[in-house]
Amino acid sequence: MIKIENLSKVFRTTEVETIALNDVSLEIKDKEFVSIMGPSGCGKSTLLNILGLLDNPTSGYYYLNGKEVGNLKEKDRTNVRKGNIGFVFQSFNLIDELNVSENVELPLTYLHIPAKERKERVSEILARMNISHRAKHYPQQLSGGQQQRVAIARAVVSNPELILADEPTGNLDSKNGKEVMQLLSDLNRDGTTIVMVTHSQHDAGYANRIINLFDGQIVSSIAEM
Repeated sequence: MIKIENLSKVFRTTEVETIALNDVSLEIKDKEFVSIMGPSGCGKSTLLNILGLLDNPTSGYYYLNGKEVGNLKEKDRTNVRKGNIGFVFQSFNLIDELNVSENVELPLTYLHIPAKERKERVSEILARMNISHRAKHYPQQLSGGQQQRVAIARAVVSNPELILADEPTGNLDSKNGKEVMQLLSDLNRDGTTIVMVTHSQHDAGYANRIINLFDGQIVSSIAEM
């Protein structure tokens, strides 16, 4: 599903050049669950941003389902993102002015899905995330665990083939963190490919494979038993 070849990312200012990723090559299979680990500043989030088409590599190639997408122009990257990729962030990134249903419905609106189908799909995914009883509540009326359930519902309501999760339990207590990881694990078992950045060895254990980064390079790729 994902193939990156000799991918590098360099951030430059007038005085400083920082190599965030250095000649990284990697393949991720369809329906795989991969955790990316490593110390702060090693390039984890930079790699996730490139996989999510939020940024371009400085050099190298990124193939998604056989198509080179890493060097697309912004408009084309946006179109690929909308149709193929869902995001789950540590900070939830919900819109305070929209209630739960409206937050989850937003990606379907961008995809111009008819209103009746949007409502049906939102209802189904809220039930699956066990958050239907909060459908008319606003983010500030929810617990952290509930907000992350809404964020996951929003990420998957458009049926993306790839979910990118950046520290999805970072703002949660242990109980809610376990529930969120179980939700992601269930989605993966149902066929969704997941790539997750995490500092948690416990969370990483839900993955099929753990990739360790250091100084912008992959130093190990270990399949979980």
